[in-house]
Amino acid sequence: MTGWRGRLLGAALALSLAGAAPLAAQSRFDLPEENAPATLLADEVAIDAEGRLVATGNVEALQGNARLTASKVIYDREADALEIEGPIVLTTDDRTLVLASAAEISPSLRDGLLRSARVVLDSRVQLAAPEINRVGGRYLQLNNVVASSCEVCGKNPVPLWQIRARRVINDELEQQLYFDDARFEVYGVPVFYLPRLRLPGPGLERATGFLVPQFTSSSEIGQGVKLPYFIALDPSYDLLLTPHVTTGPTATLEARYRHVFRSGQLQFDGALSRDDLRPGETRGYLFGAGAFTLPRNYRLRFDVEAASDSAYLDDYDITGKDRLDSAIALTRGRRDQWFGAETIYFNVPGADLSNEIRPTLLADIEWARRFTPAGLGGVGTFELTAHGHERPSEADVIGRDVARVTARLGWRGDRIGPAGLVFAGEAGALAEYTNFGDDSTAPDPELRLIPAAAVELRWPWARAGARGASHLIEPVAQLVWTPDDAVAERPTEESVQLELDAGNLFALSRFPAYDEVEAGLRANLGIGYTFANPDGWSFGVTAGRVVRAEDLGQFDGYAAFEGTVSDWMLGVDLALNESLSFSTRSLFDDDLSADRVETRLGWSSDKLDLAGSYAWLAASPAEERRQVINQWRFDGAYRVNERWRASADVSYDLTLERRAEAEIGVEYRTECITLDFGWRQRFTSATQENPSEGFTFEIALAGFGGTDDGPRPRPRRCIR
Repeated sequence: MTGWRGRLLGAALALSLAGAAPLAAQSRFDLPEENAPATLLADEVAIDAEGRLVATGNVEALQGNARLTASKVIYDREADALEIEGPIVLTTDDRTLVLASAAEISPSLRDGLLRSARVVLDSRVQLAAPEINRVGGRYLQLNNVVASSCEVCGKNPVPLWQIRARRVINDELEQQLYFDDARFEVYGVPVFYLPRLRLPGPGLERATGFLVPQFTSSSEIGQGVKLPYFIALDPSYDLLLTPHVTTGPTATLEARYRHVFRSGQLQFDGALSRDDLRPGETRGYLFGAGAFTLPRNYRLRFDVEAASDSAYLDDYDITGKDRLDSAIALTRGRRDQWFGAETIYFNVPGADLSNEIRPTLLADIEWARRFTPAGLGGVGTFELTAHGHERPSEADVIGRDVARVTARLGWRGDRIGPAGLVFAGEAGALAEYTNFGDDSTAPDPELRLIPAAAVELRWPWARAGARGASHLIEPVAQLVWTPDDAVAERPTEESVQLELDAGNLFALSRFPAYDEVEAGLRANLGIGYTFANPDGWSFGVTAGRVVRAEDLGQFDGYAAFEGTVSDWMLGVDLALNESLSFSTRSLFDDDLSADRVETRLGWSSDKLDLAGSYAWLAASPAEERRQVINQWRFDGAYRVNERWRASADVSYDLTLERRAEAEIGVEYRTECITLDFGWRQRFTSATQENPSEGFTFEIALAGFGGTDDGPRPRPRRCIR
């Protein structure tokens, strides 16, 4: 009986299983609807001499999310059971696959015994056992189990690692694996034994329990191991506790708390330590950050940074920062409007003098609006800002405090003239009021009104080259005027770090804050050239400088700006088919004596990523740079093959003739394990004689939890 007649009888068998037998079963056991027997389909169905229904040929049994396929199924009505001959494939959800040679299962597919079986979880972890008991449609119980995510095949019958256990229970609902008498083996050699072991199933993102340990070594605190323990407090928040045990007299407890809200999220990281670096002291740190979306399109963000002492952050390889900052900010951005308010607290842990004489508390409020002036065209802007910073010291001059309020009205308009000339006009007026505290040498507060105006001429020349290439040359000349008396005879606190680059070459003022405004009559001159090839590579050059009618002394001490003529600014960019990139920025005078050089070269391919940079900055006491910065940096990663990857990050200080920092990493990854080794060395100050060193070593078993972050390499030496 085959074809449509077999399917018709199969449907009749399905009705039989879902009819008489189910009714009796429900009457005896009062089973809920979800436990109803399976629907059975087959090519051929017969009734044997014992009155049993026998289904053969493409047999399928369906019940809820469970689906079973086999070569032969016998339904014993009196025993209310299915006898199944393999090969058997049972899928219970998207992640669980059971393979067996024979089975005895209830008609609901929720309970039963499978022989010579394997369980495959999420196509990653395999558990093999002589027998598997399926209980309540939720649990799979395996005895004398071998578990591994390594593929076993061909010339490689022994997996790289495996876990042997007396019993394993797979909880399909909670996605947890429970091992009894577990023995971990590497290439068949026992490594360690655990009487009880629980591992998350594949795909489970969050579950309370121990995470993969991390082995560490540090020249400051010795060798040790980190044992992270994750606590899933709630679907929206969790806690990670990490004891750090070392061979020396050091005890550390690290913690991380994360919380996700409907409107945002926050995270706090911290640690407490007792060590022999500072005997008798409890050392530690706390870092936190959060961001939230508020009603009416407002955004709130904050960050917290605190430590017992700045050396702690370096001793425990947390960060190289020595000045910590905590901030809270409220912002809102619209199409033509911006509002921002921010407060920042700076602190150098353990440095009382530095905290006394440096501003520790800063506050800024800014409101800006863009509009189109009626009858004038162009774009108008209005800005209103308030700034204040405070030093803890009340000593005269040393404890100077500042409060400032500014309002600025600006306008810019562009017109295209004959021959492609682009004319632009710009005007603005600044009203500024500054008050000083704890400084008897500062001038009395006064309201200053500072106008500014500029005219600009651009003449872009464009040309289409062969095969779609394009050339663009654009000379630009800008004439800017601000009254000479805009030079402030007062302390400059914020605008002490100055830049001259393509981003501010044509700005009305190159000072980053309103405590100083660029004054006098000056010309900003520049020219740019860009070439773009449709084959995917481009080249660009930008050059320019500033010429002043008179040196007003605003830029004394800043070599790139001082005098009536600034340094030349030169920028070069090259990109080749998204593989090669080169850029350089430099400032130099008419004698080609450089004041600043910054160069970066990068290369990217399927196997190799390289990046190199070089920076040379002349000493500048005005910018609090007491010595020349002369440093190169190399950053690279090489994929040897699909298993091995090496990386290096090295910076070298040519002034001090030593490495400033070095990190080397090696990763080995197979389809079932990842080994990650990292080594680092660094100097945290120019006076440090010996660098701090340390390494980390991590092992991750693939297939457990939601940690899979990429494609799996092919099995080792497998025969396909």
